[in-house]
Amino acid sequence: MGILEKIAEIEREISRTQKNKATEYHLGLLKAKLAKYRAQLLEPSKSAGAKGEGFDVMKSGDARVALIGFPSVGKSTFLSLMTSTESEAASYEFTTLTCIPGVIQYKGANIQLLDLPGIIEGAAQGKGRGRQVIAVARTADVVIMMLDATKGDVQRELLEKELESVGIRLNCPKPNIYFKPKKGGGLSYNSMVPLTQCSEKLVQLILHEYKIFNAEVLFREDSTPDEFIDVIVGNRVYMPCLYVYNKVDQISIEEVDRLAHRPNSVVISCGMKLNLDYLLEQLWEDLALICIYTKKRGGKLFIWSSIYSNLRRGASVEHVCHRIHRTLASQFKYALVWGTSTKYSPQRVGLTHIMEHEDVIQIVKK
Repeated sequence: MGILEKIAEIEREISRTQKNKATEYHLGLLKAKLAKYRAQLLEPSKSAGAKGEGFDVMKSGDARVALIGFPSVGKSTFLSLMTSTESEAASYEFTTLTCIPGVIQYKGANIQLLDLPGIIEGAAQGKGRGRQVIAVARTADVVIMMLDATKGDVQRELLEKELESVGIRLNCPKPNIYFKPKKGGGLSYNSMVPLTQCSEKLVQLILHEYKIFNAEVLFREDSTPDEFIDVIVGNRVYMPCLYVYNKVDQISIEEVDRLAHRPNSVVISCGMKLNLDYLLEQLWEDLALICIYTKKRGGKLFIWSSIYSNLRRGASVEHVCHRIHRTLASQFKYALVWGTSTKYSPQRVGLTHIMEHEDVIQIVKK
């Protein structure tokens, strides 16, 4: 029996097993086996095949955004509207057959936008170049899931299932579980909160499925067996996702209102160029980028030397120093900062001061 048949058999058994207290250990074991088989499926083939054209493109700019969606939902049109790159768009499916990059210039930042080929159901098993598309999506900072507003929620559910099966977790935090394999000593199991979905016996069964008999496990939050399996596997990617519903000019205003009020969702129309500016604002929020301006000593405040826009929200003065030059932090004496992060302008700060968007900094060396 091949891996695909084993995965299908386990999925059928999970679907027909009633979820209750008596079957939670059996379901946890099945989920562990399913995750293990899916990981084997994603491993590259050992047999050397013919070398083909590369699919991924070099990462550039301050952030990377991947466009994922079914064929003919408007990904290529969206790329052509938002960037200076022209991507071929047509009324038939699979117009785009490879990865096409473009650059969005917004608030001083260069955001790389990747137009990926449309994926189909079963992409996680390799159908329609699905593995290559999903592999590129794993390297992105944010995923834009382009959906056809006229198709309802069917496309969204199918795409979420495909990405979930290959270890991409959308809009959810990383599980707060400490896990460390050991060479001996058995299983050390502890929890800082009452657990309602996991128990020591279930944790032990899941670890035995992965041939792990000695480990330290500490639950800092009430987690599910699926989240614990993600921690064991260790190759999961947690990233924000923006659900973009295109072609809203073809549906009723009530349906537009319903879609627009869903979390992490934006409604647009590429054909009529509607709501694209709001989409850029939401994308900027999800990327959590900030722009920092540097000022020369003795120069005027409104004349800046450089703009550093690939810093993330929560960056400190030390991060700015490392961004300018790797040796600057060791020669740092103090910095003067103008902007919303200070109580008054200019304020003399140290390396641990947290910068905010559009702050101006002047660094003084020893």
